[in-house]
Amino acid sequence: MTTTRDARQVVVVERFVVRSAVSLVAASAAGVAFAVVMAVVWTGWAPVREVDQAISEGLTRWVGGSGGLGAVLGGITRLGDTATLTGVTALAVAWLLLRRRPRVAAHVVVTTVGGGLLGVVVKELVGRLRPLVEVEVATAPGWSFPSGHTLGATVTYGVLLLVFASARRARRRLTSLVVVVVVLVGCTRVALGVHYATDVLGGWLLGLVWLALTTEVFRQWRRDEGLPEAPLSGGLAPEAADDLRPLAGRPVHVPSDLRLVAARLLVVWVLLLGALFALGSWLTAAGPDVPTAWDRGVVEWIAERRVPGWDAAMGKVEAFSGTWPVMGAAVVVCVLALARTRSWRPVLLVVLGMLGEVTLFLLTTAIIERARPAAKLPEHLPPTSSFPSGHVAASLVLGASVAVLVVRGTTRWWRWVVAAAALAVPVVVAAQRLYTGVHYPTDLLGSLLLALPWVTAVALATISAAPPAAGSGPRPWSRPR
Repeated sequence: MTTTRDARQVVVVERFVVRSAVSLVAASAAGVAFAVVMAVVWTGWAPVREVDQAISEGLTRWVGGSGGLGAVLGGITRLGDTATLTGVTALAVAWLLLRRRPRVAAHVVVTTVGGGLLGVVVKELVGRLRPLVEVEVATAPGWSFPSGHTLGATVTYGVLLLVFASARRARRRLTSLVVVVVVLVGCTRVALGVHYATDVLGGWLLGLVWLALTTEVFRQWRRDEGLPEAPLSGGLAPEAADDLRPLAGRPVHVPSDLRLVAARLLVVWVLLLGALFALGSWLTAAGPDVPTAWDRGVVEWIAERRVPGWDAAMGKVEAFSGTWPVMGAAVVVCVLALARTRSWRPVLLVVLGMLGEVTLFLLTTAIIERARPAAKLPEHLPPTSSFPSGHVAASLVLGASVAVLVVRGTTRWWRWVVAAAALAVPVVVAAQRLYTGVHYPTDLLGSLLLALPWVTAVALATISAAPPAAGSGPRPWSRPR
């Protein structure tokens, strides 16, 4: 028996040594390759420069003549821009801190921030101009080598892969996703004509080298703390596997009759659609561009009192209340709620709430054709009808969901402050929509009719679908143990 155990230990040690040697060789090869690429770019070696130019010319000519391909590539390349990477990093760090893994969170911050600074330094050192192509698809400021988007994507998504690889079930899918995203981001930079192929290659190589350095530092940190050695295939912190899984060790309660819950929500959804149709039909009975007297009076009264200071303030509110900011905020709420509660119910509340709001809004605006106010309308208005306000409805559903989650998720005094702040957001959005003259007051009433009953129905359905957590009294949101 002892001999068998010793043999197994020897095999484990041998595998660890081999994997460590392979990792060292791979990191060294990446470092040497980056040095070669950087030297070739720095010296402007003619054969490489000509190949770079030919690739850029060919890809930009193809993208520029293919209609909507440029927009698709522009959307993909956003996965590597500073705003996206900062948001992803912040969410990951918040998750790790909520799961009480501050050292892993610190490693993520150091790796991502250090990678960004390293890219800036190398760009200034090399000073390579961006490609000059006949068909200009996109533009970008700064130097060209290495590609900042590629470097940032490699470092950010790479370190998150190393951290969350501890969760075995998601390891393969996460690895495939990260590889695809990093490769696509790099390729889009060349296809959009803002980087040469060697810029992207340099970004990939430099990112891998930086990941190898910071990973070794973190692993040495673990060794100094007396933690056992572990292969990278098991993640940087295998002992944190239970904390990194969304529902680690927690049973998922499934309602006894999902069909009944779905039927109740569907009934509420249909009734709300009918109520919105009735209200909208009454408001447009005299014609789509004939508002009620008090609707017109309020809009004109506000329009006469606009001032530059308020114009600027309301412009900022509008920038943060559009579709993409609201969707981003919903993702943040879902991630943080899942990290805090280890329960699917908060995510279901937000997802069903937003899904119902979007479908009700789109169907209502398609049926009720109400013209927008004509008082100093801003440019670039969406093509949807004025009734109801989608901005107000979406912000109200999300704000009410946050208030419900916070109030029912903790007994701390600050829950009321957070809930009040969440509910104040749709009030500010409603004020902005009235101030800029893109909606009538009754459009906002339609948003209230849409959002409040729907989010209430969804909250009751998701809360009643789960029993109270042990020792938590009547509160249904489970908490980390």
